[in-house]
Amino acid sequence: MPPLKVFWQPNGTTFDSIGSKRYVRHSDGDTPTISTAIRMLSIDTPELHYPENSKPSRHDGKLADLAGWLQQGRAPANPDLAAYLAPRIATGDAGTRQEQQGHQASNAFQSLLDTRLQRADGTMRPLFVRTADRPFDDYGRLLAYIAPQYTPAELRTRTLEDRATFNLLMVEIGWAAPFLIFPDLPSQPDLKLFHQAADTAVTEGRGIWGDPLVLTGYEFRMAYQLWEVTAKLVRGEAVATVELTNWVTRWCVDMTTGLLYEPQAYFRVRPQDRLFIWPQDVREAVASLNLTPA
Repeated sequence: MPPLKVFWQPNGTTFDSIGSKRYVRHSDGDTPTISTAIRMLSIDTPELHYPENSKPSRHDGKLADLAGWLQQGRAPANPDLAAYLAPRIATGDAGTRQEQQGHQASNAFQSLLDTRLQRADGTMRPLFVRTADRPFDDYGRLLAYIAPQYTPAELRTRTLEDRATFNLLMVEIGWAAPFLIFPDLPSQPDLKLFHQAADTAVTEGRGIWGDPLVLTGYEFRMAYQLWEVTAKLVRGEAVATVELTNWVTRWCVDMTTGLLYEPQAYFRVRPQDRLFIWPQDVREAVASLNLTPA
């Protein structure tokens, strides 16, 4: 892995929140280098392991059961969302397709790395890393946009396409779904590029969008969590009120209209137009982005 060059100023970050990381090397007595996982911002690829280290293909039957429960009205999902979700998981191979697409996305990312990071002399470029307003997620992963690191002389001859982040490129080739979450958004010019790339990928059926029954990574995780709570209901087990809604909590904005949709209505927004908001950030987002309830 090329060395990282991180350009950001910490704002009250508690470094203990990074968690336990692997020591790589040190250059002198006060400069160790550690390895840390990066969660690429604003994108979401199909899952290879979920939940935890479980392969998605192991959950084909569970998701097929959930499809039946949705059709029977036994799951705590509104009828419109149930009608949207059920056909995507009723095939009996929804988990297998998720895993297969996860492998294809991983291979596509590796191909981009090999192509974009290799210099003409065969050496590898370091990474440029740009973090979000909140640098780390709850798992201690660095939240960032990443791109090849160019010298000032190289930058003068590079186009915007040459300098594109890997986040944008993965959306552009269709192997990542756009997954914009307020307030960790790209700048306005980059947001427009991101939206344009996503629109082209979805419209042309690139990558995952070639599957008419595609489940984005976040939809697969949502469906599995809905299966968990619905299975309890079907077995007659007690379910806490919060569990009935915790499987889908993010509000969704249509970036082309400024309309704000409740969590179970996210599917009414085209995938390329979605901007998600955590419940605790809704008030700030409504004021900052001038949103209107749908």
